[in-house]
Amino acid sequence: MPTLRTDDGVDLHYEEAGSGIPMVFVHEFAGDSRSWEPQMRFFSRRYRCIAYSARGYPPSAVPTDPGAYSQDRATDDIATVIKRLDLAPAHVVGLSMGAFATLHLGLRHPALARSLTAAGVGYGAAPGKREQFRAEVEATATRIRAEGMETMGAVYARGPTRLVFEEKDPRGYAEFRAQLMEHSAEGSANTMMGVQRERQALGDLEVQFRAVTTPTLIIAGDEDDPTLEPSLFLKRTIPSSALLVMPKCGHTMNLEDPDAFNRAVLDFVTQVDAGAWRNRIPESMTGAIIAAKAS
Repeated sequence: MPTLRTDDGVDLHYEEAGSGIPMVFVHEFAGDSRSWEPQMRFFSRRYRCIAYSARGYPPSAVPTDPGAYSQDRATDDIATVIKRLDLAPAHVVGLSMGAFATLHLGLRHPALARSLTAAGVGYGAAPGKREQFRAEVEATATRIRAEGMETMGAVYARGPTRLVFEEKDPRGYAEFRAQLMEHSAEGSANTMMGVQRERQALGDLEVQFRAVTTPTLIIAGDEDDPTLEPSLFLKRTIPSSALLVMPKCGHTMNLEDPDAFNRAVLDFVTQVDAGAWRNRIPESMTGAIIAAKAS
């Protein structure tokens, strides 16, 4: 089982398949390296693919110190994977918690990324939702510590943005739920409090996002309500970005509709590798509705 060690001494488990231009997959809170299996099978036919389990997610190490978990550490862990495995610059694909870290990688370590895909990003980032999100995170972390992941994993899997997954693919949903229930309670609770609760709101990073030049694809499920407004914000803020909204999809779109997700990401990275991905035309953002504004 391959592992690599971070600068602060945490062993991260990773899986690798394929050869070619590197592609790194960064999972959500409710996932782990296994969550990217449909992407590993598809993209490894033409890319060198790496999926790793974040700190706190066995078989990666589970630090007991709550201070070992933060947005910066989650971001630095992506950077460590890329550096230790000599992947730079890599296509980086993140979902939810992993998408936040992917975007932060673009802000803090842009030289390591060939492109950024941020899917299902924005929980707690919509206007007026931050304090509600933080309160729900705290309550969830408390229940995880008290009840364990075998119980709370089943509860978390029934969140409102997961129901469409169960409806369209009961077998795939059952696998997702079973894997979630296997997670470490300590690692999950520490991740909730250190990474999820304490991360900056996306709106607070507007100035930094406007300076991003790395090609960026933002993907949202149209039934993943907490991500829709933040995804529009990112599209309007990052000049090198495009936005895809996947129909009848919730939060776990890479598992709910892997074919559409894979094809969208493939089209994106193919354009990037061909040098055909361009920033948004400035004149398209003048605010005019029909005719160009007079100069």
